[in-house]
Amino acid sequence: MPKMGESIEEATITNWFVKEGDPVEEDDVLLEIATDKVDSEIPSPVAGVVKKIFFKQDEVVAVGTVIAVIDLDGEAAPGEEPDAEEEATPDHPAPQQESGSSDPVAPVTSKEGRFYSPLVKKIAGEEGISQEELDSIEGSGLNGRVQKKDVLKFLEGRGASPAGAASEPAGEPSGKAVPAPSEKPGKAVQPVKPAPAGDRGPGTASPDTAAGDDIVEMSRLRKLIAEHMVRSKQVSAHVTNMIEVDVTGVVQWRNRVKEEFLKKEGIKLTYLPVFLEAAVRAIRDFPMINASVDGERIIVKKKINLGIAVALPDNNLIVPNIKDAGTLNLTGITRQMNELAVAARANKLSPDDITGGTFTVTNFGTFQNDIGTPIINQPEVAILAVGAIKKKPAVLETEHGDVIAVRHKMWLSLTYDHRIIDGALGGAFLKRLGDYIEGFDPESV
Repeated sequence: MPKMGESIEEATITNWFVKEGDPVEEDDVLLEIATDKVDSEIPSPVAGVVKKIFFKQDEVVAVGTVIAVIDLDGEAAPGEEPDAEEEATPDHPAPQQESGSSDPVAPVTSKEGRFYSPLVKKIAGEEGISQEELDSIEGSGLNGRVQKKDVLKFLEGRGASPAGAASEPAGEPSGKAVPAPSEKPGKAVQPVKPAPAGDRGPGTASPDTAAGDDIVEMSRLRKLIAEHMVRSKQVSAHVTNMIEVDVTGVVQWRNRVKEEFLKKEGIKLTYLPVFLEAAVRAIRDFPMINASVDGERIIVKKKINLGIAVALPDNNLIVPNIKDAGTLNLTGITRQMNELAVAARANKLSPDDITGGTFTVTNFGTFQNDIGTPIINQPEVAILAVGAIKKKPAVLETEHGDVIAVRHKMWLSLTYDHRIIDGALGGAFLKRLGDYIEGFDPESV
């Protein structure tokens, strides 16, 4: 099971495209997996015959676990398991999973020449085990390798915390079941069982159903979105400010250059990149908008990674982000935005594409909605909603007095976390953003 990103510890096998005995070529798709970040197709790293498949569809498996074996000679009979003991060498340790671990065994060495998995090193760091102490632990694994249970036994011997505490990563609880230590390598992580339909917590009644009602099970992604949205409301104190801006200059500029831009760059020019560039400028002026909250600490992000909410064909939503958008010009932002949107709709995003965002923009205008109150995309502290652009009568001040003219207007909605962003800061940021959009200079592009 490949590690599909820094924060990914396990994945669900959603579909096998091969069965035991099937021949495969290098880069043929073997299976599809789903994480809490993104769905991915996993290609075969080699050509051969599928010798053994260890896990079934819908099973949750820790990263680094052996899920299948491919025979390079293409002659082995299905059902034979690999002899890891014979094939393992110091330079190429056997593909064995630490008991209860979600990290693959990696060749990390000490000054004594011993190998330690990332999980063992992490527990040692969290519990203050020195390198000398770690080297002194007698390992029960292959070739004397130290396993998680060996470290926990060592901690018990010196009066350390229980095994469950030692193995829990620092930071926010994951909400997932932690598997008990096991002697068997390659053990699948068991998924958390959902609560019964009638058990929805205090104060929540089970809805009535009537004849003819359709009952539709939530998809895996919809469940994740629901959990994410509810958690955001529970974590952040949501406040939304709104402002109407005149985008006539932006509309006239785009109408004038869109054909030339398409011919030159090969991509369509929309209004959104102009608003994204303006958001980057405003964030530079008010960096607290580009932050996260860690307990009682505020982490102000140096890079501006702009998340773009993308509606998927199945009516779900995903938010890839443009990395380091502050270093891109309008053309660069446009290109990155289009590439991420295309990849999202084709289910080709990588986990890195949807992690690390610092500020999100969602475009209500796509659906001709004027205004809305978006929910913050955790762990960010603000999200901007862009409404539909519509022609409206407006009062303009001229040297000859006030006149009424037809202008293109649009609403901006900024939802922010009131724990660290007060109304003055949120309002000032939104006003500055509106000023940048209204003062758009075509010559700067």
